[in-house]
Amino acid sequence: MGCNDLSLSMNAEQLLELAAKSGANASEVYQSRSLSKPVFFEANRLKQLESSHAEGVALRLWRENRPGLAVAYGPVEPQILVDRAMAMTELNEPEIVELAEARTEVYPDLGETVSVEELVKMGKTAIAQIRDAYPEVLCMGQWDCEEETTRLVNSQGLDCYHTDTTLSCFLSGEWVRGDDFLSVSDGQTKRGTLANEKVVQQILQRLEWAKENVPTPQGRVPVLLTAKAADLLWDTIQVALNGKQVLEGASPWSERLNQIVTSATLTLSQKPDIGPYSCPFDDEGTPTRPLLLIREGQLQQFYCDRTTGRLLGIGTTGNGFRPGMGSYPTPGLVNLLIQPGKGSLHNLIAQLDDGLIVDQTLGGGPGISGDFSINVDLGYRVQKGQIIGRVKDTMIAGNVYNVLKQLVTLGEDADWNGPCYTPSLIVEGISVMGEE
Repeated sequence: MGCNDLSLSMNAEQLLELAAKSGANASEVYQSRSLSKPVFFEANRLKQLESSHAEGVALRLWRENRPGLAVAYGPVEPQILVDRAMAMTELNEPEIVELAEARTEVYPDLGETVSVEELVKMGKTAIAQIRDAYPEVLCMGQWDCEEETTRLVNSQGLDCYHTDTTLSCFLSGEWVRGDDFLSVSDGQTKRGTLANEKVVQQILQRLEWAKENVPTPQGRVPVLLTAKAADLLWDTIQVALNGKQVLEGASPWSERLNQIVTSATLTLSQKPDIGPYSCPFDDEGTPTRPLLLIREGQLQQFYCDRTTGRLLGIGTTGNGFRPGMGSYPTPGLVNLLIQPGKGSLHNLIAQLDDGLIVDQTLGGGPGISGDFSINVDLGYRVQKGQIIGRVKDTMIAGNVYNVLKQLVTLGEDADWNGPCYTPSLIVEGISVMGEE
């Protein structure tokens, strides 16, 4: 698919021309289109089929170096969009215009399209497998195939374009036993094909572990965070590595470059060219590239957009992304990878004499301070290397930065948890509270 196939309702080159005629000294057009055909299941049955098409265009321009931004979703007169952006320049102070240099890049399409019929078949098969083992469990889920296209054009002569197709599934099972309610969920995002069987087996395993309710271990005990729950740590670390937080002095690692900040067990990197969330260029048109962020516990670098990189004196790392169409680019990571260790999840469980497995959490995670106190939505108690049952009404508390200094071991079971590739891990320094 080439640039001419991006059949949006607005012509990017026309917008750039109109912006220049209206007095803009620089301009940029960001276009996005998505086509999704999700299938939904509820109460073990196919509930509905949908087809969702969305497209949008964001015009960013500068008049006398004063920025203005206007966004449209669907058809709109090009001149109206330009006029809106020009009006915004009256409200902003002048700034340095930082646009990507001239180049043309059309990247190969990634991923494979799967038909709605095949998605329905996947869902029915998965639910039937759960129900065969646990007839009393009610399942709900969603299977989706989504195609996304992005094009970025600017007045410097930049023209970048890419299309990718991703497959995703989410499956949950609800088990009601008297006044005891249990919800177990899992999902997957891939390109090409979904490992449906893996999702099913993970849910069946957790249902098996949850057959008995047992007392919660108390105090500071070893905690095993599964790949699903490990975002409790990585979300905060991504913020701490954000160049904008460093510039503002908000990151506790602002003055820690080339110093040890975590356990030597830990190596973190960005690899934007692999996995279902790969991305060839950021929303400023800079090619994305691999970054080594933490090596064996030592802080190596931060990630930046163009403005942040200039102010820090390190330049952009190709990490300028828009949180939404109506937002200016800000630093964001592509594919955070935590280098796996050795041993399966079962090997990690066998290392615990008396500890807690956290598989799902409730509520928001810690902020930049790293302090957290959250409820465990799904957790299991381990004694002498064996899971003895599910814990209820349990809370965990601690500080992310302190916990990562006490990381015991990393598993080899790394998987995608959103755009984060993480294994399960055992940590110390977390306080556990709950029913005895």
